[in-house]
Amino acid sequence: MDILVDAGWLAEHRDGVVVADVRFYLDGRSSLDAYVAGHVPGAVYVDLGRDLSGPGAPTEGRHPLPSPDAFAAAMSRLGIGDDDVVVAYDDSGGGTAGRLVWMLRSIGHDAALLDGGLAAWPGPVESGPPAAPAPAPASFSSRPWPAAVRIGADDVAARAASSSAAVLDARPGDRYRGEIEPVDPRAGHIPGAASAPWQENLDPATGRFLPPAALRARFKALGVRPGKPIVAYCGSGVSACANLVALERAGITGAQLYVASWSGWAADPDRPAATGEKAQPE
Repeated sequence: MDILVDAGWLAEHRDGVVVADVRFYLDGRSSLDAYVAGHVPGAVYVDLGRDLSGPGAPTEGRHPLPSPDAFAAAMSRLGIGDDDVVVAYDDSGGGTAGRLVWMLRSIGHDAALLDGGLAAWPGPVESGPPAAPAPAPASFSSRPWPAAVRIGADDVAARAASSSAAVLDARPGDRYRGEIEPVDPRAGHIPGAASAPWQENLDPATGRFLPPAALRARFKALGVRPGKPIVAYCGSGVSACANLVALERAGITGAQLYVASWSGWAADPDRPAATGEKAQPE
């Protein structure tokens, strides 16, 4: 299944897919309140912290992956079964819904992101809290997270220090440069990583992802080359998934997610932090 679908496709297939609302706000606003105020009709409410994250040490970041069993239980509770196609959306263009899409696709489950997010949905929308009673639990099999799509801090450090890999930081440029840090223990970025704000994958006029050729040109400018390992990270392993979506949209496969991301890296005092701009990628 294509990793992106447009609103026309969703309108045509809405009865045959599970629509997932995966909004989240770093500034503390309530994603549940946003869902209650208006969502795509029939969409299930997915809580990033409860459904797409698990417990972990500080060095595992703010949003560690849940255990396979916990994730399967969450999907089952939301009415998502093994054979269900999932279309996820948010109101940022993919900065949070991309996490669910990446998680599902990494274990071989059909899932796509609504290109343009809620703003692209022509309506109608419905309001009100999640359905009560909840959807009947579905059968969702527990599957291990593939080692090939994840990477640890030591390997990230080695790759970021080498010109033979591309390590992409999805956070806004001011956080990458260390000018501000609103949530994590230290400011800055992983030494050797390139600044790759995920929002720059989007057409500012439409809020939709750029065409594949434009995305390929963007990632080439960031040091991505054929056969070169790619690692994506952000603050907590969430918005980096939007870069993974864009890479797949561009036809670039094999990228890994550093799930702990900057929140995990910065929690370890032995990990160095760089600030300012990075030299032009090779």
